[in-house]
Amino acid sequence: MDIVLKQFLGNSPKWFKLVILAFLVICYPATLLLGKTVMGWAFIVMFIFTLAMALKCYPLQSGGLLGLAILALGLTSPETAWHEIQNNLSVIMLLVFMVSFIYFMQPLLIFLFGKILVKVKNKIVLSLMFSIAAAFLSAFLDALTVTAVLITVFISLYGVYEKVHSNAKNTDFDDNEIDDSKQMGGDTLADFRAFIRSLVMHGAVGTALGGVTTMVGEPQNLLIAEKMGWNFIEFAANMSHVTVPAVFAGLITLVIVEKFKIFGFGGQLDPNVRKILKGYLAKQDEKRTRKEKYALIVQGICAVLLIYGLYAHIMQPGLIGLALMVVVTSFTGIIHEHRIGKAFEESLPFVSLLVIFFIVVGMIHDQHLFQPVIHWVLTLPVEVQPKAFFLANGILSAISDNVFVATVYINEVKAAYDAGQFDQQHFDALAVAINTGTNLPSVATPNGQAAFLFLLTSALAPAIRLGYMRMVFMALPYTIVLTIVGYFFQYHR
Repeated sequence: MDIVLKQFLGNSPKWFKLVILAFLVICYPATLLLGKTVMGWAFIVMFIFTLAMALKCYPLQSGGLLGLAILALGLTSPETAWHEIQNNLSVIMLLVFMVSFIYFMQPLLIFLFGKILVKVKNKIVLSLMFSIAAAFLSAFLDALTVTAVLITVFISLYGVYEKVHSNAKNTDFDDNEIDDSKQMGGDTLADFRAFIRSLVMHGAVGTALGGVTTMVGEPQNLLIAEKMGWNFIEFAANMSHVTVPAVFAGLITLVIVEKFKIFGFGGQLDPNVRKILKGYLAKQDEKRTRKEKYALIVQGICAVLLIYGLYAHIMQPGLIGLALMVVVTSFTGIIHEHRIGKAFEESLPFVSLLVIFFIVVGMIHDQHLFQPVIHWVLTLPVEVQPKAFFLANGILSAISDNVFVATVYINEVKAAYDAGQFDQQHFDALAVAINTGTNLPSVATPNGQAAFLFLLTSALAPAIRLGYMRMVFMALPYTIVLTIVGYFFQYHR
């Protein structure tokens, strides 16, 4: 038994292996005894549990075993799972190709963000820059793309520090820089990790703040706009009485947590680390060849094309990523398969996990696990329904997926409207509640935001010790503030 456990789920804790193994062994008789609804919720809790252990065991294995059990028990069908995958094919394509394209933009991203990092010494100003930039880009582009950029930037900069700190013989640095690196111990590394954690979490929350404001900010926003018949301006205008206060409240929250150094924020960049990064960037500038300068120009052109392509929606984001990946590699001489293949290493494990997640979503759909909540909210007095929808959407999004929750809710509300249960003004108010409910309180956990989940399972997370519970803890002040503001500004028209 001990040998089996050693092979089962790799280096994850023994108690975690036993819990997963025991659950898989007893789940069939438990389903017969407790019913599919109870077991459905048990599987949701277990899947969240596997995400919480992401730093010990990548969730693909543990979550995948749960997904196979869900299919074996008939809690959902392969057809339903495939239907969910088809509905989210654009997200899958985006992750496969856009994230891979961003990989080839590393030199430009390090060049730009590295200089910002070493020149802006005020941490609050720096945090605001990252959060506002992420919010603005997410409002018009895509939150996952913005998150991929943040991950790429910080992985690269963390790699620079680690390279110098662990290898004082590196000839890229002069003697003074090597001496500085020798003086830095574990505390400096921990501080640097804390510094990056705070910036990347501000940026991740920024993607949610911007994503809620426009119809192109999040996938579910487009669905809601389609159901309501709103164009870009109408969507932004109808949401503005909630989204504008939420954005300002989020930025104020950022300033407070950084100022008072609470909830894991407030970490500063050590002067020695700043000196190393500055020295590295200066050295890179000095020895940059004409070929590398040309590559930066090509990457810059591709960045402009990316922004325009996503803003104009000339085609699906994933196809834009593929097209630009072809362009950037072709014009910079990256033509060998092994060099191109490395670009997919970051995205494909997460895409595999996402497919497993769609099995869980399919189970929620087939077992109608959220239906009682929807029906209960619709029985409430009309004047309190927007606030109730906001909270219900927020809670369910935090434990499942905001796109799925929004899809279920807007379809049910549209059906009720078509049946004449309420007028257009109330329908508009409920649509606002659904959109803001699935986008704002869902920052509470990595489950609710695909960008958060991508960050949790990225190569950056273990490097900076950003686990599930730490993400939940650091997002807590944002969750509280955005939920209160979002709830307060909902109203019955």
